[in-house]
Amino acid sequence: MEGGTSTCAELDPAWGSAVVRLPISAIRGTDSPRSAGVDMAHALSLAQTEADLPPIVVHRPTMRVIDGMHRLTAAQIRGERTIRAKLFDGDDDEAFMLAVRLNVSHGMPLSIADRRAAAVRIIRTHPQLSDRAIAVTAGLAAKTVGSLRRELDGPPVRARVGRDGRVRPVDGAAGRRAAAELIALHPDAPLRRIARDAGISVETARSVRARLRAGEDPVLDRRTRPQRDDRTVNRQMTVKLPEADPSDELRSLLETIQRDPSLRYTESGRTLLRWLGPRVLLPDEIPLSLRRIPPHSRLNLGSLARSCAAAWIQLAMGLEAD
Repeated sequence: MEGGTSTCAELDPAWGSAVVRLPISAIRGTDSPRSAGVDMAHALSLAQTEADLPPIVVHRPTMRVIDGMHRLTAAQIRGERTIRAKLFDGDDDEAFMLAVRLNVSHGMPLSIADRRAAAVRIIRTHPQLSDRAIAVTAGLAAKTVGSLRRELDGPPVRARVGRDGRVRPVDGAAGRRAAAELIALHPDAPLRRIARDAGISVETARSVRARLRAGEDPVLDRRTRPQRDDRTVNRQMTVKLPEADPSDELRSLLETIQRDPSLRYTESGRTLLRWLGPRVLLPDEIPLSLRRIPPHSRLNLGSLARSCAAAWIQLAMGLEAD
């Protein structure tokens, strides 16, 4: 794999499904996206779990832990000398990306701050990856990654690699203009060659050629639609959501909590998960047709929402104080 062009999906083949037994003494620390390090309370809860824990993931070239420091600590607490593991053969940057993705998808969740810090590091090491590809790895919204990228103001790139591994130009208009110039110079050139030289897809090259033949501007995509008047949009919406909707991040955080072995494999943890599920409201689940709710019900619903929000804040303060 070439540095800077690997996608999240390409990381999986670099570590097999085979599980091996490694001596704990041979395993080194971790280049972890978790700034707070090992949470001993969480490690102790895993050590007391009777069920078999998933194997950890270890970077074969360095023997550093990619995923599973809490499970490794739990094994040390139990006095075990070996631990089940899977081995990853990628480079250091790919190992970090895999660590972020695995820590986001299961176990003790990464904080939002850790996810943002991980996204910043990935943007710097893999600037060719698209916002959406990095967002999936870091457990953030693509808009958040885009905002972080603009804050970094790094070197410009002409194209980015998406989640599907396809390369797409950052500036679609520039790619279309380049294709139009190539078609004018070489009208009989194959579309695949035009697409390759212009850094666009074959379908986009076909669209450019069709628009040129019709005497139309090649930069204007046929899917472009007139923008609606902002005032009309505001009149239609009764609830204005933040520009950066955190729903994807919150949903990922909820899924991570639900996969946590220390909760899934204990009765008290399962009770908590059953209690939690129906009580979580995500921003993108808020109904926008609130105008249809009768005025007296709107006031009651507003009071209920504020009371629930106050209860969640009280719960958060209690958790953070422990």
